[in-house]
Amino acid sequence: MKQIATAPERTYRLIPSRFPPIDTFQTVTRPQDLERVLELEGWTNDRLVAPRLKRLPRAEWVFGRANASVVMAAFLHGAPQGTRFAGPDLGAWYASSALETSVLEVANGIRREIAQSALQQKTEELREYTARLVGDFIDIRGARPDLHDPDPGTYPATQVFGRQVRAGPHAGIAYDSVRHAGGTNWVAYRPSGILDVVQGRHFRIIVPLSGKVHATDLKAGR
Repeated sequence: MKQIATAPERTYRLIPSRFPPIDTFQTVTRPQDLERVLELEGWTNDRLVAPRLKRLPRAEWVFGRANASVVMAAFLHGAPQGTRFAGPDLGAWYASSALETSVLEVANGIRREIAQSALQQKTEELREYTARLVGDFIDIRGARPDLHDPDPGTYPATQVFGRQVRAGPHAGIAYDSVRHAGGTNWVAYRPSGILDVVQGRHFRIIVPLSGKVHATDLKAGR
């Protein structure tokens, strides 16, 4: 029997500040106008965006509300190779139950960038978004070690599982963070179920090739 979980009232997602927020989807009020606006804004110039939009059911297009573009960008602007539970064909919304977990997840990606360069550390500024995720999530926490492998080379196998969940009735997957012991991550496949999205604090994180990650709240100075 599948284990099912619901997300906490608030989840955390961090996005690099080098990707500035835009308001494309906030300004659209009718779905028939969306593709025209995307073309004008240049979103469809990206060879990956147009086919991804077509793969996302129209009923799941989010527009006309605050931070709609942030939500849609998670599905339309993704890594060409995909992520743990989302393939290259369509992205997903990743978030964590705790801010610390989200910081360490982002830091891991930065650490991979450092390992491929001559750098010893990297500094990145991040924007915080909180959101309420609705729906039932397949809960694999404490189970399925094959889906929790920290090696990105195993992602094609985990992406198969993600496609199966996305095709079903559930909102997404709850899983253990492999970067933060005891942390919980969520991957949501339905943009319409990502609600109350609020931009919060701005952080600067310093990520060394190895060792402790240091995060500073830029407004609080701590």
